[in-house]
Amino acid sequence: MHIGFIEDTHLHGGTQIWVTEAVQAFIERGHEVTVIAPHKSWVAEQCHLAGAHIATYDWDEIVHESSDDIKIWANALRDCDVAICTVHPPRGGFHCSVFAARCIREENLSTHLIPKTGTIVPDYLREFYLPDESINASIVTITDFTRRYLIETYKIPSDKVSLIYQGTEVDRFQSSNSGKEEAQKRYPLPANASPILGSLGSFEPRKGHIVLFETLRELANGAFPNIHLIMVGDGPDEELLKAKAIELGLTNHISFFPFTDEPNYVFELLDITVLPSLYKEGLPNVLLESMAMGVPVVSSNIGGVAELVIDGETGYTVEPGKKAALKFAIDRLWTDQKKYQAMKLKVRSFVAQNFNKIAQFDQFLMHFHELIKS
Repeated sequence: MHIGFIEDTHLHGGTQIWVTEAVQAFIERGHEVTVIAPHKSWVAEQCHLAGAHIATYDWDEIVHESSDDIKIWANALRDCDVAICTVHPPRGGFHCSVFAARCIREENLSTHLIPKTGTIVPDYLREFYLPDESINASIVTITDFTRRYLIETYKIPSDKVSLIYQGTEVDRFQSSNSGKEEAQKRYPLPANASPILGSLGSFEPRKGHIVLFETLRELANGAFPNIHLIMVGDGPDEELLKAKAIELGLTNHISFFPFTDEPNYVFELLDITVLPSLYKEGLPNVLLESMAMGVPVVSSNIGGVAELVIDGETGYTVEPGKKAALKFAIDRLWTDQKKYQAMKLKVRSFVAQNFNKIAQFDQFLMHFHELIKS
């Protein structure tokens, strides 16, 4: 089987990491893979190293949808049995899944287009998910919340929308004594830091970091004078966030570290992983990885988070942007140490049983085979 991926972004967040891992997994299983991505993007570079065929394009120029761009995409998709296109934000009048559908239609390709999404943005158009009903196309969602939303709100036929959870590498993400030792070398922190919170991912407005910083200040000035936050990642808000930490007097309570493709070492140090996002989350990789490592989480209740974070069992969910609720959840989780220790064991087993990435890659392949046969 020949599998295509379309990633219209230069980012290297959770979705892009999943794409690179899926590419590697499918190649190892003997399938051919083609990846369409912008010139010099992280996804293009990583998937090239994995052995995929790479077709790149100018990210700025493609919004004009020139005949050259159509040729690049159509040639890349021509031999693909299926093509998975992450539903990214529109850029002016351009949208990647709509453009992919146009290329398939105009070149009369048999490729089955699969827009893949875990997030719901209310102002997104129906066509971003099901761009052209004259071609072979269907949708994969990674949360049941998203699946139901597409069916109920966008009136997309239920037989066009499939749910396949996006898991994590359970065997890779497990704590060890050697891992803890390496983590302390990579991420030096104040000796008395406790509890240690972690926020991993893109530094951008939707992630709600300002809300987390303001909550952290209240916790540091209250019950947890030695609380510490590890910020790991990069993105457009990086300098703004570093300046905000200084403004709020949190320089002794926040440590910034660059993006890493080995987040397991970060989780070795954490007591709690916090995801304070304001909008647009599906089934966040950071929560899956944290829980696999035995680290309970506090997260905004967005998208499919509640399918993973069970209040009082695997962590706590809060309404996005609510500082008081975020503060209470962190306080509650850390203060009740008996419950916290039980939760550390629960989160690991919950992810291992329900969100094993290896099993779910096989589910994706089974789904692709069914689409090709139908």
